[in-house]
Amino acid sequence: MSRLSADVSRARARGRRALIPGLVSAALLAGCATTPPPPPPPPPPTTPDAPSGVVLSDWRGVITAPDRDRYQRRDAAWTLALQQARRQPGSGNLASLGELIDPDAARPSVTPPTGDYRCRTVKLGSQGGDEGLGYVVYGWFACRIEQTPAGLKFSKLTGSQRPSGLLFPENDRHMVFLGSMALASEPAARSYGQRPERDMVAVVERIGERRWRLAIPWPANESNLDLIELVPAPRRA
Repeated sequence: MSRLSADVSRARARGRRALIPGLVSAALLAGCATTPPPPPPPPPPTTPDAPSGVVLSDWRGVITAPDRDRYQRRDAAWTLALQQARRQPGSGNLASLGELIDPDAARPSVTPPTGDYRCRTVKLGSQGGDEGLGYVVYGWFACRIEQTPAGLKFSKLTGSQRPSGLLFPENDRHMVFLGSMALASEPAARSYGQRPERDMVAVVERIGERRWRLAIPWPANESNLDLIELVPAPRRA
């Protein structure tokens, strides 16, 4: 081999050695381009309507069998109670109640804000049939809605009949109240399910700009439907 041929062979070898690292780098870059890193996981779902630390349970897993029956027959309670209220004498001004006694008055955005309320009870119908009063409109008392670790709680604070219990979300127009009743000078009502004869179920609805009601079908005594009207109490100066 001549000296010129040897120089050419050495130059070609050096070129091949210089080309290999570039090919390797190109292959690595191509591999990175075709397999991008996985995207970050999505954030965990949140429940905007539930305050932090509050776990809302489903009322269907809490309600007793007798109250489930009352709840399922609430339309019949409305029908009978209004029929009796309109044909039998009563106490108070039934005509002045407006949407409070309209079974179809529910509006969206049902959840009432926490705070102090004025409340009154209206009893419709009579468990004594045509011999009893068709309705009774009571005066105003003090009630409260407060946030607790178990959820939103309603309590009637004054009067001889003082229900208390939790408000469970159902849909935008309808909450379910499960509570218990304290009578006369008794202490605050016990938790739901501890005294079956005092347990009660109600449908909670918003019926005005700042007006709500609890509709209690087939209460334990006197009437066939109890309504508790709620309006925010005036703020103290």
